[in-house]
Amino acid sequence: MRVAAATRTRLSSLIALGVVPVLFHLVIVETRHVHFESALTGVAIFKLGFVTASALTHWTIYAGLLLTFALTLRSDHEALITTMARKLHGPISDELAVYTRRVTIAWCCFFATQLVTSITLFLFAPLVVWSFFVNVLDIPLVAAMYSAEYLWRLHCLRNPPRHSLATILDMVAELRKSRQEPASSS
Repeated sequence: MRVAAATRTRLSSLIALGVVPVLFHLVIVETRHVHFESALTGVAIFKLGFVTASALTHWTIYAGLLLTFALTLRSDHEALITTMARKLHGPISDELAVYTRRVTIAWCCFFATQLVTSITLFLFAPLVVWSFFVNVLDIPLVAAMYSAEYLWRLHCLRNPPRHSLATILDMVAELRKSRQEPASSS
């Protein structure tokens, strides 16, 4: 019973991650004839809400991820992906520790690129181009980055750890839950 509920929850989340942004993009495309400079009509306000929701969501997520990952790269900290690897696999080799630090840097570069590209397109490209990048290409680009890192790991490491995305998501959810429990019990 719990497995079925967890599967439904994951499936609902995946649908929301895939469908909602595409619907936002379609709204922006369908209202492309509405300009913000014109009188603030109901449609213009509606479109402004969708644009604002898309922009703030995208920028906040990527700025937060960049900050979270980058702060772990300070010399007195362990890189976030190194910490995750230790959580998944226990003690790890020096080779894997170096690799996971570099992967943390690569994800920081990815997050920064996403953020800079989004802001640049928002400022200088047609709104539908920016919306396509933010609402349609976002998840496929994350999947491509994850896949590229996984293939690179198989190529670079002598005995690469193998795990599914579901395993990683479960671990992150467990970490979040364990961090929230002490706060709620006090």
